[in-house]
Amino acid sequence: MDSFLSIDWRVFFTIFASVFIAELGDKTQLATMLFAADKEISKWMVFAAASAALIVASAVGVLAGTFLSAYISEKVLAYVAGVGFIAIGVWTIYSA
Repeated sequence: MDSFLSIDWRVFFTIFASVFIAELGDKTQLATMLFAADKEISKWMVFAAASAALIVASAVGVLAGTFLSAYISEKVLAYVAGVGFIAIGVWTIYSA
């Protein structure tokens, strides 16, 4: 297992930037903004709950990627992800 103390900062910031850009303006951020707009809900509660949800979702992604990489090559996973994104894009355009 990789040590947390031996961080490759270049990889860290690449992952951070990729996820941050992907999350901007998506439905998760919009839902969080809607909850934060409610004057009766604590902004700290919205922040804590949304952060916890993103952490759990990321953990599921890491676990799934770790599991799948034991059986499927990284190249095949990249192709499957690419085809999946294209399919979602085509479906979104078709549905619009």
